[in-house]
Amino acid sequence: MNAQTGRQLSLNAFLHDTGHHEASWRHADSSVERVGDITWYQEIARTAEAAKLDAVFLADSPAWYGTGYRPSHEFEPITLLTAIATATERIGLVSTASTSFYEPYNLARLFSSLDRISGGRAGWNIVTTFSEDAARNFGLDATPSNEDRYERAQEFVDVATLLWDSWEDDAVVADRPSGDYVDVSKVHAIDHVGRHLKVKGPFNAPRSPQGRPVYIQAGSSNEGRAFAARNAEAIFTAHQTLSDARAFYDDIKSRARSFGRNPDHVLVLPGISPFIADTAEEARELYEHFNGLTVPAYGLDQLEKMGGVSLRHLDLDEVVPIEAFGSAGNVLDNSRSRKQVIANILERDRPTLRQLLHRLAGGRGHNVVHGTPVQIADTIQEWFENGAADGFNVMPPLYPQLLDAFIDRVVPILQERGLFRTEYAGDTLRDHYGLPRPDSVYSADLALASGK
Repeated sequence: MNAQTGRQLSLNAFLHDTGHHEASWRHADSSVERVGDITWYQEIARTAEAAKLDAVFLADSPAWYGTGYRPSHEFEPITLLTAIATATERIGLVSTASTSFYEPYNLARLFSSLDRISGGRAGWNIVTTFSEDAARNFGLDATPSNEDRYERAQEFVDVATLLWDSWEDDAVVADRPSGDYVDVSKVHAIDHVGRHLKVKGPFNAPRSPQGRPVYIQAGSSNEGRAFAARNAEAIFTAHQTLSDARAFYDDIKSRARSFGRNPDHVLVLPGISPFIADTAEEARELYEHFNGLTVPAYGLDQLEKMGGVSLRHLDLDEVVPIEAFGSAGNVLDNSRSRKQVIANILERDRPTLRQLLHRLAGGRGHNVVHGTPVQIADTIQEWFENGAADGFNVMPPLYPQLLDAFIDRVVPILQERGLFRTEYAGDTLRDHYGLPRPDSVYSADLALASGK
């Protein structure tokens, strides 16, 4: 813990098959043959837990995007994290799940089960999903607008919260003499009827160890930031520069205050993808070696998905027109956050198409850094101590080697500087993040009604 501020750095390991660099599977030392093996993910999670990381995190894309350029063995994330839960004891387990394609009751059951099976380690990364490929897999002809998706998302989170809270904490009495297992007066139907959802409730199980999973949000668009400030307890975000990250951080904390929330209970966790070597030159060579393994056709596909713009008409060594993605504008005023990240790269660095594809190959718009362990630790400390981050989503370019390098060589530096724990202080994800366990909204309402 930082002795001056009392803040604790949070670190997650973002799981992603062979690594976050799009060409990681082609590396001679990759473990691509194990991508569909559950024990592969369990081993990585145990490594992260041994280093006392806060959580492992899984993204999710409920569609195949028709490319043969990357491995495709994507497990359903809550099932995978449940398997990881049985192989670990303390590390948090964060899963993505879309409010566009689930229904609140089945999602509530999945996360409640994960939280109970893991002893209180579940986190829900709340996304709305703008992929039309995914939409068509769920009976939709097109993806709803940003406004409609976030309107449904807010109603969805409100309903899920009511379901998880519908049993008060002391509803289970297990009174053998009377025969009463549950005090039914402390179990509440929610009777929700809204624009998008209709759910009677109550939930069919008691509150889980954390009360409800940690609410996490990933997205920095205008709608995403408003949603996060109102609901999220941690935010996964992508920034390339300290100044952009600070502007986002300040905006989120200010918005959280406007909702009457404690800004210290809204963690901002940017992504960082580190190439680590003994010298800065060796780290750069490692970065360039990975970029030399990329397939431009795949990079162009990804660029279109992230930015909504095709650059296939350009030569790879042609400078990308500065107006290709519109004006970078302000990091705090954008309708599609990753497109704004790309626009900023164009305005700041004026890359060729090949250079742009390489910039995005390592982290899909997240901050890719290369350097010695001390240099990586310096970057993390600078962002943490200068109002840009409460921690990081660590995105190793190659698993397990560059996660091992981060854990074995960077984490000890952070610990020596008093920035990161040497032991877990608690058992739940809320404990790791320094978040309180929420009371049931029904308990709060009843206490208010009784004047307590």
